[in-house]
Parts: sequence; C-alpha cells; structure tokens
Amino acid sequence: MKAVRVDIGEAEILRQSLLSEGALDRTRKLRRNNGFIEIPVSEYYSRDGLEIIEQEKPEFYLPKKTLRDLPDIPEHEKKLLPSGWQILGEVIIVSLNHELEAYKEEIGEALLSLYPGCRTVLLDRGITGRMRQPEREIIAGKKTETVHRENGCMFRLDAMKLMYSRGNLAEKKRMSRLGNGETVVDMFAGIGYFSIPMAVHSVPEKIFAIEINPEAFEYLKENIRINKVEEIVEPVQGDCALVTPSGVADRVIMGYLDAYKYLDHGISALLPGGVIHFHEAVPEAIEERPARRLIEAAAKLGRKAEITAIRRIKKYSPGVWHVVVDARII
Repeated sequence: MKAVRVDIGEAEILRQSLLSEGALDRTRKLRRNNGFIEIPVSEYYSRDGLEIIEQEKPEFYLPKKTLRDLPDIPEHEKKLLPSGWQILGEVIIVSLNHELEAYKEEIGEALLSLYPGCRTVLLDRGITGRMRQPEREIIAGKKTETVHRENGCMFRLDAMKLMYSRGNLAEKKRMSRLGNGETVVDMFAGIGYFSIPMAVHSVPEKIFAIEINPEAFEYLKENIRINKVEEIVEPVQGDCALVTPSGVADRVIMGYLDAYKYLDHGISALLPGGVIHFHEAVPEAIEERPARRLIEAAAKLGRKAEITAIRRIKKYSPGVWHVVVDARII
C-alpha cells in the first residue's frame, strides 16, 4: 500500500494538503520510520517531487461508521457515495453524484452524525461568475456562517456565499513566511486567504488587500479585526484594474486563477527588484504559459521578469493544474 515518505518537520503541512485533496488514506495511521514519517495515500496518487513508497506492515485504524452504513440507500447506489468532503469550521461541504440527489437530506444528516462538532451540511454544485461564487444548497442544519481556523489564524465567512479552498494550504503556509518588513499588494484578496496569515506570521510593513466582491470585502474587514492586524492590513474595495497602487510594492500576490488579464497592473505595482507570485490554472500541455505571460507582460512595460520558481499546487481539473510562478521584476 502506498505512502509518502517525508521529513518529520514537513509532515503536518503535507498531511493537511493531502487531506484537502482527498488523497490521504484515512484508514491507515501515519508511521515514524528511521527518522521519516510515512503518510498513507490512495493507491492511484502521484505528485512530482514527493517520495512515494510501498509501505510494509501498514497500521490500520479501527473501522468506524461511514456513509455506506446508511440504511435507506439501495446497495447498488452506495458505490456512488462520496469518499471525501470539505470541513470549514462547523460547516461540511459535499458534492454528490446527481443520482444521489434524492437522498441528499439523509446524506446530510449522516454527515452530521459522523462529525458531532459540525452544525450544517451544504451540497456544492460548482462555481459561477467572475467573482467565483459557489452554487450551494443547505441539506442539513441552518447556519452557514462559520469561523474556520487555519495556520494560527481565524477566518469568518458564509460558506453558502463564498469560496474557501483548503487544497492550497501548503502554498498559503509558504506565503505566510514571506514579506517581513515589506510593502505587499494582495490583489484578489478575498476574505484574507494570503493577507491575514502573512500579517500574523511575517509582519510586513504594510499590506494593501484588494477585493471587489462586496460580501467578501465585509468578511475581509472582519477577519482583519478578529486577527488584530489592523495596523498592517489596509482593505481596499474595488476592481484591481482601477485601484491597484503603482510603484509601491516589494511583493505582489495574484491569487486569482484568471489573473493574467491584470498582469500589467500587478507588475506596475512593484518597485524595481520586487517579487510577484502569479497563479494560473493551466493545461499540462502548455504548462510554461504562465511564465511566458509574465515575461511578455513585463517586456511590454519596459521591464524584465526573472523567473525564480514554478510550482504545481494541486490538480484543478482533469489535465489542468493550479500553478504558481514566482518572478523578480527588474
């Protein structure tokens, strides 16, 4: 059975990343072996840059109640039940095969019985619109506003109305270690996914957190308050094409996956020698595209982009990866 072997100091970040991707095999225990941690993963899991081993003598948890124990679902449809879901604070978010929608309330109540600390279950049907708003339905419980805790920070949000991705946890933790003493512009800041952890852990001089969605912006302001980073993070409401400051930043974050149309604004915000972190959803066949776009956008502004890193964050859809390009802009 497969497991990822990793240094002890990196194990928890990777475990949470695998959990959010649905790749963690939760029937087996993590095991310490010769100074490494073996993290059990599904048999079909693979990721570049990780050491994947065939685990000898795996240790299993005692079996617990699962969705397959639901008595009112026909046996032939139980194979369609989801194997994973997302938990944000007290809210569970699950996607269902359309053939199971007739049993959505039963599945919602079953999930609440599996997680006594949760109060609501939302059925997720995808994302729509420029602001990437979710289409969701309450299938158990009532309250959709919650406080999610992650990386030593608190995020209040309404899970019915706003997205929160846990699949890029490792990237958010990496970013939270950057920016000390810098001026940072966080374009497409949302509810503070990058701004809040960076302010809490790295203590930049200033972060301009820009968000256009009025609902997300209200939660951004609230999260700045509850994490006590008002002296560092300045929320800015508006379109990044109109309100991004020019020539002020040591570092720019572009965490929106369709942000390439705003590259000129992100580059213009940087002081000479500043660093940009550019996110994009890109097909495997043209994975070099984000770096090329960065280089071309900088050249049009009479500047030069020096690519320092390209990282795969997670699978976005079949054949498409969420990629981050780091570049220094001269």
